[in-house]
Amino acid sequence: MTQLPKLPFSKVRRIGSTVYLSGELGFDADGSLPAGIAAQTRNCLNRIKATLEGEGLGLANVVSCTCYLTDAADFAEFNAVYGSAFSDPLPVRTTVRTDLMIDAKVEITVIAEA
Repeated sequence: MTQLPKLPFSKVRRIGSTVYLSGELGFDADGSLPAGIAAQTRNCLNRIKATLEGEGLGLANVVSCTCYLTDAADFAEFNAVYGSAFSDPLPVRTTVRTDLMIDAKVEITVIAEA
């Protein structure tokens, strides 16, 4: 089971009407990472949604996403799950292939506007 230690950063910060979320990984509720990009992407988005709801917001408030994938071959499957989470007007997005600090396949960070 891959779990992160407590790290020195805030999960969410609100400055005025702008809400910044740290990168989310696709952990299950038990702290494990499911196999596959689709499951991890769904978990990332669900965790982001829950954090935003804690701020009185939702996915419709997201204006920008930065998405990190460890394998470019996962892009189409990632994009299908990601695309089902948002509606018009869609947030701006940057997606890059990179190595992550743990065995996760995807990490997503967002900026939302209240």
